[in-house]
Amino acid sequence: MALILFISGLVFLVVGAELLVRGASRLAAVLGISPIVIGLTVVAFGTSAPELAVSIKSAWADQAGIAVGNVVGSNIFNVLFILGVTALIVPLTVSQRLVRLDVPIMVALSIVVLLFALDGRISQIDGGLLVIALVVYVGYAIYQSRRESAEVRDEYAAEFPDQSAVSPSWLSNVALVIGGLVLLVLGAGWLVDGAITFARHLGISELVIGLTVVAAGTSLPEVVTSIMAALRGERDIAVGNVVGSNLFNIMGVLGISGLIAPHGIEISAAALHFDIPVMIAVAFACLPILFTGGVVSRWEAVLLLGYYVAYTLYLVLAASQHDSLAPFSNVMLYFVIPLTAITLVTIAVREMRSNGRRGPAG
Repeated sequence: MALILFISGLVFLVVGAELLVRGASRLAAVLGISPIVIGLTVVAFGTSAPELAVSIKSAWADQAGIAVGNVVGSNIFNVLFILGVTALIVPLTVSQRLVRLDVPIMVALSIVVLLFALDGRISQIDGGLLVIALVVYVGYAIYQSRRESAEVRDEYAAEFPDQSAVSPSWLSNVALVIGGLVLLVLGAGWLVDGAITFARHLGISELVIGLTVVAAGTSLPEVVTSIMAALRGERDIAVGNVVGSNLFNIMGVLGISGLIAPHGIEISAAALHFDIPVMIAVAFACLPILFTGGVVSRWEAVLLLGYYVAYTLYLVLAASQHDSLAPFSNVMLYFVIPLTAITLVTIAVREMRSNGRRGPAG
């Protein structure tokens, strides 16, 4: 029964997110919102709706491990797995906006989460501050969109073909949004119930379930969106979707969950000392990867996927207290991670010097 609930929940989440994104995007276009705002907010936030539904449900059910693990795990999954898979299919173009604005904001917000969690919980005040940050971010995006040239607007309109054929029927678009929300709520409840049952049956902590299975399951809309964008050769939609979703996960999902939870969201020692720092490290890794050449190359994609496999393997070994946990951790901590950091820093420095030499010539 738990398996049926879990699978049905995943299906409802994916279908509900698709309906919500489609209806919300068309309504936004009818209202005259810029295509870039639709792409970086409505589409990215819409694909994060499952995370929001699951975390709110978990927060109300006093399942803090699921609520926190879902957000942190989804952000790690989005960068390491989704960005890795899509860049492996085709190297991804990265817009300057993402490098200069959105990715640094993602890094800063990841650090803010750690600071908020130092007292052992995301309080209602912390949640309120994150929600306010979300409102400011969306407001700034709308403000920036009004300053765009017609050429940029046409470019983004071409990358979001759904906006060029908006349904004239408001009723049908509203119905899509409502139907998507209903499916999300039902799917979230079933997914969380199934995940909790699995956790108790297998003796695995709710945090680990939230960081892996639930996080990957609720990120399926982002997976589908980014892979389809890569296959269609659409410029930086895949990267924008990942970064935008991560921003919404922190400001919207964690913020709203902390705001409405009766006593805030408790942060476990494992999440505070390992998983949240990993989320910060992953966010930092985006800077040199996205900065170099404005493209996420295939070798960088392999690097990202390799780290996701290593991260998941560590969670499994830690949950089962396997004998190979200690040597595995030592290899990752003292060899693989430092070597990767040195490589990324070297590439970033080389890129900056190359840009410096090209600058005066230009």
